[in-house]
Amino acid sequence: MSIYCGREFSDGDIQAIKLLMQQNPSLRRTPLSRKLCELLDWTKPNGELKDMTCRVALLRMQADGLITLPPSRMPGGRGRPHFPPTSATDAQTALLQPVHELASLTLRPVKGTQASRLWNEFIARYHYLGYTPMSGSQIRYNVFAGEQLVALLSFGASAWKLAGRERYIGWQERERMKNLQLVVNNARFLILPWIQSKGLASKILSRVARQLPLDWQQRYGYRPVLFETFVESERHRGTCYKAANWVHVGQTTGRGKKSVVHRQIIPIKDIWLYPLRKDSVSILCR
Repeated sequence: MSIYCGREFSDGDIQAIKLLMQQNPSLRRTPLSRKLCELLDWTKPNGELKDMTCRVALLRMQADGLITLPPSRMPGGRGRPHFPPTSATDAQTALLQPVHELASLTLRPVKGTQASRLWNEFIARYHYLGYTPMSGSQIRYNVFAGEQLVALLSFGASAWKLAGRERYIGWQERERMKNLQLVVNNARFLILPWIQSKGLASKILSRVARQLPLDWQQRYGYRPVLFETFVESERHRGTCYKAANWVHVGQTTGRGKKSVVHRQIIPIKDIWLYPLRKDSVSILCR
């Protein structure tokens, strides 16, 4: 019996995966993960297939020598979507006001192909990490002051393992695997470079902590109870997270959020957490 991404896989399950690939030699990784989810009835609380999570599990099985997957269509990451800058994301007139003088803030989930591509382009152009597609459950936001776009955020699947987070929660392995979906990761947070508004970042973080659980419930059928994020300390001090009452709980190992390797491959980052309910820890430890 092996455990991947919170699910137990028996020897029979592994053989079924091998058989599925043998019977469908032309099947690529994405349709393979979907077929496997259907075969194993691996779904989210709202009934959708957990195909993104399944792909991560398959990668880990391959890393452990249990299976051999079809070749990736994006070897070495060279197929990552590219968003060349257009006039739609050109810099606007600078906004130099403290947050209390701004028009009312609204967080609008990104919907539709055009809005999605524009969000991606802003992140690719102005965020120091650039644009990377997220897997699994996710929500992206545009933040407006009145009708002026001032910031962009994204939230998605949490890291598989984080020693600092596990210590903070008091997680045992069984509890972590059962409740990991209740933790969501703030993957990107961008205040547009021409927006200079003291206190804006922490106010947005406070606002999204109230709004996201409702939006997530509507989209996926359940409410997260904990935020996590990573801050590259050589670039940022995490001031806005601290001001919004997030808790610093340690540092990453540098292996990546869903890495299948056991060595440092990315910069070490500070881990920040924010409970979305007073009883978040007790819920996560059930």
